[in-house]
Amino acid sequence: MPVSHRTAPVQEEDDHLRSLGYEPELTRRMGGFGNFAVSFSVISVLSGCMTLFGFGLLTGGPAVMMWGWVGVGLVVLLVGMALAEVTSAYPTSGALYYMAHRLGGPRWGWATGWLNLLGLVGGIAGIDYGGANFIAAFAGLQWGTEPTPGLILAIFATILILHALLNLRGVHVVSILNSVSVWWHLLGVLVIVGALWVVPSHHQSASFVFGHFANGTGWANPIYASAIGLLLSQYTYSGYDASAHLSEETTDAQVAAPRGIVRSIWVSLLAGFVLLAGLLFAVQDYNRTVGAAVPPAQIFLDALGDNSAKLLLLVVIGAQLFCGSAETAAASRMIFAFSRDNALPGSATWRRVSRNGTPARAVWLAVVVAFVLALPSLWSTAAYGAVTAVNVIGMTPAYAIPVFLRLRKGKRFKPGPWNLGRWSRPVGVLAVAWVAVVTVLVCLPQTSPITAQTFNYAPITLVVVLLLSALWWRMAGRKYSVPVVDDPQMAILEEQVV
Repeated sequence: MPVSHRTAPVQEEDDHLRSLGYEPELTRRMGGFGNFAVSFSVISVLSGCMTLFGFGLLTGGPAVMMWGWVGVGLVVLLVGMALAEVTSAYPTSGALYYMAHRLGGPRWGWATGWLNLLGLVGGIAGIDYGGANFIAAFAGLQWGTEPTPGLILAIFATILILHALLNLRGVHVVSILNSVSVWWHLLGVLVIVGALWVVPSHHQSASFVFGHFANGTGWANPIYASAIGLLLSQYTYSGYDASAHLSEETTDAQVAAPRGIVRSIWVSLLAGFVLLAGLLFAVQDYNRTVGAAVPPAQIFLDALGDNSAKLLLLVVIGAQLFCGSAETAAASRMIFAFSRDNALPGSATWRRVSRNGTPARAVWLAVVVAFVLALPSLWSTAAYGAVTAVNVIGMTPAYAIPVFLRLRKGKRFKPGPWNLGRWSRPVGVLAVAWVAVVTVLVCLPQTSPITAQTFNYAPITLVVVLLLSALWWRMAGRKYSVPVVDDPQMAILEEQVV
């Protein structure tokens, strides 16, 4: 069981940050609830579950969606607990890459940082582009607007600018938005499920919701299709490292940040289960729902009618906007921290902090790169799936690397006040094993036959990022300087940077 038993004053937290090698530059104004809220907002069951609902209907159907949600959620909880333990020891904005550097050396930290950065920026693109699709669907219902790729991209750009401007207001505003986001999500789930339960005269049976299997992947093997279907859950359970990235702006970060990681996962598990069940019970015409451009919107229309469908779409859109804002905050802190350690081209620019304690230039870089990632959507219908793959293929391995290195460190690892005690090793082993499985699943072909439109670009994305990371290491690795002030063994590793 987790162990944590203290509350640290701000000065002590700042002194601990100095012991890790960094002078406090960001404003520490976020409490424990705000730290939990940022990860819960990034996970966002009203974003992930809704955006990939149609994907789930084709890759195993209701049975895989429901049981996969529970199974994947429980295993991700183990990953989160293992990562939370390391976060308690090293609560910095760099988060995953700093942990990897401390536990394994410069090359581990460098590779982890590039993977984490890819996942975070891909997450902004995936979340906000999904939100743009829902806004376009709402516009179609309200005004008959045709959701062309150009319109969706324009909406996407507007959302990115909105999120940048909100994040420039400072961490206090970010914390307030995320706190509101928690209640928006929880009440939103209750409103959606309540309406879908009370209004329709017809509901699907429990055997349909928990037992109906459907395979629209084109692959004949049901086990393969079910394995691919787990990615709906895995994609949604992503981004909980945001609590770690905001730790330098969180009071009592050594306890609040790990608690934020773990709490965001189990609360999302419960909320997502209720949401998926409510949607599936309310399906009126399965085939029509599967063939819809936005399947949840079709469920709302069939079960509730036009006006109620529009209101529920607004609830979902609001949640997606909160989610994208939280992901922008996490990504900008990662860019700030990575630049602070001279790991990015133009680091001196991206590490600058504005008067209100916000890494403003890092915020703008995050949204600009996210926009570039989504540009192929203008000419490819498979672009959104590729963006989603970018998010998962970057984030998933990055979660496991610090945990793996902590296991390798053994008793030499000094845990923080929040730790797993004797459960640390078994939980860590299971976490690393699951991430290895998921990394393979993300790279598998999802649809047969394989064409330019259905090709899974995730493996190519992973290889390209690793190659770029290796190239930049050769060009600028000597400038990479993560401060390590209290571990003599790391001094030897630092000398190996070439």
